Amino acid sequence: MSKTATESGSDHHNWLALSIGNSRLHWAWFKGEICKQVWHSPHLDQSAGSKLIHAWNRGELWCGGIEFPGPPEFEEIAPNPPLWIACVVPQQLALWQSYQRFNLITLADLPLLGLYPTLGIDRALALVGAATESGWPVLVVDAGTALTLTGADPEGRLVGGAILPGFGLQLQSLSENTAALPRVTFPTSLPPRWALTTAEAIASGVIYGIGSGVRDFINDWKERFPTSAVVITGGGGEILLRYLQESASEMAKQAIAMPNLIFSGIRCIKQQQSG
Repeated sequence: MSKTATESGSDHHNWLALSIGNSRLHWAWFKGEICKQVWHSPHLDQSAGSKLIHAWNRGELWCGGIEFPGPPEFEEIAPNPPLWIACVVPQQLALWQSYQRFNLITLADLPLLGLYPTLGIDRALALVGAATESGWPVLVVDAGTALTLTGADPEGRLVGGAILPGFGLQLQSLSENTAALPRVTFPTSLPPRWALTTAEAIASGVIYGIGSGVRDFINDWKERFPTSAVVITGGGGEILLRYLQESASEMAKQAIAMPNLIFSGIRCIKQQQSG
């Protein structure tokens, strides 16, 4: 831990969790062990970070002077709520290190075996969160900016995983690195597999291509660990689950959707560190 929060009555009530991802900030407001709100924002600049810290000092969850909206519903809280952070973007981490109740979660804090030094803290925390909810062994499929698969055995030892460009990143790459292919927005439903427009052909290739790869990984994992839970999370988790429902219905029935999985992991570590 970078700092140890001073335990007080307010610690057992309101606290904040922040997962700093590759393209967005993921926020959660907790009352004790109950997650009250989850919201997302783009990465913030120094000015916005300072405004937000001042708002916390006043007992506010969000600052009205920030361009991006905060939680849909919130109430006044005790000043200076603890802030628990998991970060994969060091430049964004620097914005919060001046906050007096800043707590950085690192791999050393996690109850996992067999970790390697460059494993992303987001992947590791998602694994802890999934095991907290479903037990070991467990496989986590996180369909974020980078789509990752991360699995651990019945003893909570990391087996390994894989990383590939996620849905949005593949769509973006095709439009930015080709002369004629258009930018395609992230679809909310499955496109036709055999498409008759360029935009749908791109969406088909990306979604069915990623989906078939993930399905193959899950099949291999279930052969190794037949009793393992498979947990799907991340911004692309919903479309991935729809793909599995169409192409592998039994696999989809067994998959567990947990869109806010990383916050279960952060809550678990906070519980351990706070005694």
